[in-house]
Amino acid sequence: MSVYEYCARSIDGQDRSLALWRGQALLIVNVASRCGFTPQYSGLEALHRRFRARGFAVLGFPCNQFGHQEPGDEAEIRRFCTTQYDVSFPLFARIEVNGPNALPLYRYLCKRLPGVLGLKSIKWNFTKFLVSPAGEPVQRFAPAEAPERLADAIRAQLPPG
Repeated sequence: MSVYEYCARSIDGQDRSLALWRGQALLIVNVASRCGFTPQYSGLEALHRRFRARGFAVLGFPCNQFGHQEPGDEAEIRRFCTTQYDVSFPLFARIEVNGPNALPLYRYLCKRLPGVLGLKSIKWNFTKFLVSPAGEPVQRFAPAEAPERLADAIRAQLPPG
């Protein structure tokens, strides 16, 4: 299995296979507009722009499961992300990351890279999963881990250049 075998609905309402990003390193992040970590959008966007020509993309998955910090619909989420943070990386429709309605992609990520104490769930918004170009989850980063600190880990997944 790899992340490329999963699909998700884009923020525009289109079903998208993650196979569209086959061969690229990915940073998959559950995001929220009203979270103390929301300013991380700037760092995520900077990483996306810095490394995209080398085969890297950030994929943002809005989630409202933690403190109801993503209450808006997809149009509101997109408007917020583009006007407040100039986000150009792909965003998806709002999802659940824990529980019986969790997006299958997130169930897979949590199983492959459990959190603290081996928990197979997401603790909070802005949990980050680094995925290799082969589609394998390779590293999990806590919500408080600033995107700027992930550059070396991302670089290690990319071809030289």
